Amino acid sequence: MRIARFSIDGNVAFGAVEGEGPDGLVLDIIKGIPYAEFELSGTKVPLSKVRLLPPVLPNKVVAIGRNYAEHAKELGNEVPDVPVAFFKPTTSVIGSGDAIEYPSFSNELHHEAELAVVIGRMCREVPRERVKDVIFGYTCANDVTARDAQKREKQWARAKGFDTSCPLGPWVETDLDPHDLTIQATVNGEQRQLGRTSDMIRSIEDLVVHITEAMTLLPGDVILTGTPAGVGPLHVGDEVAVTIEGIGTLTNKVIKRG
Repeated sequence: MRIARFSIDGNVAFGAVEGEGPDGLVLDIIKGIPYAEFELSGTKVPLSKVRLLPPVLPNKVVAIGRNYAEHAKELGNEVPDVPVAFFKPTTSVIGSGDAIEYPSFSNELHHEAELAVVIGRMCREVPRERVKDVIFGYTCANDVTARDAQKREKQWARAKGFDTSCPLGPWVETDLDPHDLTIQATVNGEQRQLGRTSDMIRSIEDLVVHITEAMTLLPGDVILTGTPAGVGPLHVGDEVAVTIEGIGTLTNKVIKRG
């Protein structure tokens, strides 16, 4: 099931996305919140009549760096011995169609297409065999990075945590095998990244176990699983799209902050 979060007439709701094609999609409004048992209301609205919001509002976004060998290589980095985890704040999260604001402290903004894992229940110290039980679904993400700031600052908080640096969407797909999916990024229609989730150095199961050894994850929290090779520059006016097989396409335009 595809679960979207949207606004219409000033109201925010979740809905199940039904239909196919850009003109045939409708939202069946959900009663309640999708992390618990819910019912479909039967009230349907065309997707074209609503504004899509970030599909979740995470308490935290835990991102993993250098989880694809070719990406680590292209930036001159070694594959780390353990997963490299960092945070992106909730203020960095935007939805499909929202603008990425080019940060004033950077002159080298990069796209990073990623598969995002959405957590469905509170969990800690999750055993590997129970990982699938705590996952709500999957969505597309763009770990937008101020590469020059990342290079000159020891911590990545500003480089990867600035406002609008975490586009998520367009919705969460709850019925998906994430282990071998095509993931790609285009800029102004030109392909930049093309990889498969099977190329991850550490699997989703590995990452959930590793993260929950240290912290509690809450419903709606997000894990970014790393990006394949091909990252590159974004400029004001560019339109960047992240497409993941079985999920859909996350599209954002880059604008000047101000």
